[in-house]
Amino acid sequence: MGLTGAIWGRAMSIEEKLDRVLRRRDELTALLADPSAVEQGRFADLSREYAELEPVVEAVCAVRALHEELAGIEDILADESDPEMVTLARQEADGLREQLPALERRLQILLLPCDAADSKSAILEIRAGTGGDEAALFAAALFRMYQRYADARGWAFEPISVSANGIRGFREVIASVSGRGVFARMKFESGVHRVQRVPMTESGGRIHTSAATVAVLPEAGEVDVEVDEADLRIDTYRSQGAGGQHVNTTDSAIRITHIPSGVVVTCQDEKSQHKNRARAMRVLRSRLYDAERQRLDTERAADRKSQVGSGDRSERIRTYNFQQGRVTDHRINLTVYKLDRFMQGEMDDVTDALVAADQAERLAALGG
Repeated sequence: MGLTGAIWGRAMSIEEKLDRVLRRRDELTALLADPSAVEQGRFADLSREYAELEPVVEAVCAVRALHEELAGIEDILADESDPEMVTLARQEADGLREQLPALERRLQILLLPCDAADSKSAILEIRAGTGGDEAALFAAALFRMYQRYADARGWAFEPISVSANGIRGFREVIASVSGRGVFARMKFESGVHRVQRVPMTESGGRIHTSAATVAVLPEAGEVDVEVDEADLRIDTYRSQGAGGQHVNTTDSAIRITHIPSGVVVTCQDEKSQHKNRARAMRVLRSRLYDAERQRLDTERAADRKSQVGSGDRSERIRTYNFQQGRVTDHRINLTVYKLDRFMQGEMDDVTDALVAADQAERLAALGG
């Protein structure tokens, strides 16, 4: 499916695919121009498909226009009766050829098979790992980092469930991140995050290493995962809090167990049992959806060695060294010396590199 200069010239299947893309865009244009001809409920889906196709169509037209322009210049170069015109044409051709690789690579990337979950919102789960209270404080710092990153990108960030440790740290925290293309960028955050710093709770000034695990799940709707109520065991209990007015006096906390898979989700942050149940079901559906995606990915790519984008949560993916002010992503061997800004949500340098590495790996796999 990749398109290079050599492939462009010989692979008719790619040309045919591009022609199908253009024809489909024309079909969608006609359908959307006459909503009465569209089946009820399909207009939004067709509009979404059109929006996804439009950048591909633009890239196809740009590449083809450049090739046509080059073909016209070749005709001028073949006519040697006007040396001055030939010189100008050669310079123009050189300039166009310099533009071609970038345009073709953009088209290659747009033609890569898409992860169906990339356009979805995400459920973000952060858990303190090894390191006791320091790990819980680090989990809270990661939570704030992702919240700032979401704010900077215009995404909605909503805490769903919080289990605090009493010193401003989190044993576990779950949030919903909603917006366009959230999962496509956030999915690279799944894994073990390691921190090296002098703990706030350490008076001796010794550097400690602790960790937190991050899981990013595509948020699944009812249409993505059908959950049979008969497969659920739902328990209610009294919310546990820090005491005082924040402790509920009713059994509003919810624990949902999906019996076939053994997945357990709890939620107690809301005073309403109904709201806690709805939040817990959002997380449950997303965990079940993610488990099925992971199973299919493993079957399709059992020999894949790279952890970029794989969502493997047992792998150490990143180290945050506060003494040296650096962040190192171990999957792509990238280190940036701006830890303070990174923790403020300025993550794009690393995220962009991870996206590029994933695209390069998928292009290489197609080429192989």
